[in-house]
Amino acid sequence: MLSLSVTSPSSSTLSFLPKPLQLKSSFNGIRLRQPSTCTIPATKRTALVPVMMAKREEQLKEIRTKTNEQINEEVVKLQGDLLVLRLQKSARKEFKPSDFRKMRKTIARLLTVKREREIEEGIGKRLSRKLDKKWKRSIVVKPPTPPVSLLKLLRKEEDDEEAAED
Repeated sequence: MLSLSVTSPSSSTLSFLPKPLQLKSSFNGIRLRQPSTCTIPATKRTALVPVMMAKREEQLKEIRTKTNEQINEEVVKLQGDLLVLRLQKSARKEFKPSDFRKMRKTIARLLTVKREREIEEGIGKRLSRKLDKKWKRSIVVKPPTPPVSLLKLLRKEEDDEEAAED
């Protein structure tokens, strides 16, 4: 009998037996259908606990403390930032590609919490879509304005160029 096992000092082990293959074939020779066994020690099983959820759950707790108006404002702000990132990408300026994913996921989390609250209030899917359309039509995504000092610097450079041309 063919078997694969890993011995360990622990008393409990897991064994995995694959199901025998049910192949229909015209081959009339000898077929070996013996289950192979693979065992994993108990100490290895306990080390496979996922720990990746901490940041997301912290972020969700923070989002749930906000009101719907604050959530809407933050969604608009993040969509504006996303627009700026797209513009930077098209202009071939420096940007972090990972920011796209982070912003999209944050927007999705915000909208998910908003929808959870609508479900708690008893708002149906159809009415929710209507409210979303009205809200989306009312907003205008604007890129963030540069600081005043930067605007003054740009105007000064333009004035210097005009003076040099004259």
